[in-house]
Amino acid sequence: MSKVTSKLQVTLPKALAERYGIEPGDDIRFEEAGEVIRVVPAGVDAAAGGLGTEARLRLFDAATDRQRARDAGRPARRAETRGWTREELYERGPQDAD
Repeated sequence: MSKVTSKLQVTLPKALAERYGIEPGDDIRFEEAGEVIRVVPAGVDAAAGGLGTEARLRLFDAATDRQRARDAGRPARRAETRGWTREELYERGPQDAD
């Protein structure tokens, strides 16, 4: 865990710097992300997670395949009786008084 100095400076842990290729002298951005602050190396598109279009599509396709495999192993659920029919919905409300 890093501490903020009296000059509002923060030391980036070495393991994170090495993992994300941040070197002394590199620029980084601090971005608001809801209740947290995101640290983003310069030149990285944070919205894309630093991945190109092809890589994001590959990850999406892999996730879709995993979901389909999970769904294939489950029996299809039948709708349970709700105690009412769709037609009854149109009959329930207050009748317009002419």
